Amino acid sequence: MKKIKYIKALFFFVILIFTGCQENEYSFGEIVTPSNIQITAEIVGADAANPNGDGSGVVNFSATADQAVSFKYVFDGTEIVALSGKTSISFSKLGLNKYTVTVVASGTAGLTASKSIQVEVLSTYSPPNDLTAKLFGFDPASPNAVTSRTWKIQSSKPGHFGLGPVGGSTPVEWYGAGPNEKATVGMYDDRFVFSSDGTFQHITNGDVFGRDPHIVNDLGANTDGTVDGADILNYAYPDYTGSYTLTAPGGIETISLSGNGFIGYYTGGNHKYEIFDRGTPNEMVLRTTDADASFDWWFIIVLE
Repeated sequence: MKKIKYIKALFFFVILIFTGCQENEYSFGEIVTPSNIQITAEIVGADAANPNGDGSGVVNFSATADQAVSFKYVFDGTEIVALSGKTSISFSKLGLNKYTVTVVASGTAGLTASKSIQVEVLSTYSPPNDLTAKLFGFDPASPNAVTSRTWKIQSSKPGHFGLGPVGGSTPVEWYGAGPNEKATVGMYDDRFVFSSDGTFQHITNGDVFGRDPHIVNDLGANTDGTVDGADILNYAYPDYTGSYTLTAPGGIETISLSGNGFIGYYTGGNHKYEIFDRGTPNEMVLRTTDADASFDWWFIIVLE
């Protein structure tokens, strides 16, 4: 009897080992390289009399492709991530210039395909001296000197960070942070350095503050930041250097940051910051629209 029980137990044990060693089969779906890339470019202000635009240098791009999950635009060493395929690029080199813009479409498993388009754009905007003097310390007496200035979020001022409707004219209409309200989220220790040579440096001190999912979609998976509703606090991110341009589409002075550059709080979008107000000494009020075109986000920055 004991022998029969032993045989049964041994048989059951063998079955457990056999079933436990079976490999799980996973299906990742069909892996296909994106194809049929289509690109359109709308030069702002272009018409029969002004085929190269209104002089703002702004071009709105739209790209589509079969089997694509995201897109990025590459030009003059700059990359702009555009998950939807739509983005706006400001070309600031004065005069009439031809640019080659490459769209890289990404599919499943990281497979990519690309296509290029050429645009000939007119840019006539030259930022005024009072703006460049404020932003990076330009001195008309030494126009070729390389200068820079460092900015930070004006954390002690009410409404230094907030949101409102897209296109609204009232800063932080729907929400405005109180003095030092965001002291522990990775925002106030950031520094933003603008230089006269067109470089932009973001000193993050190791972490930043951003909106989920835009920050994860564009900058990578969240490793140790704290998820708080639609925010990610103290998202790990190193210092980086990019470039910026100053334009004035529609007469609105605008700072356009290259790649995924941002100020204060990562919102995705086109990485353009309209200068809403620069009348206060050593301060500027900026706004940008997020990637969903759901909100305008407002920031007050101050010279360090």
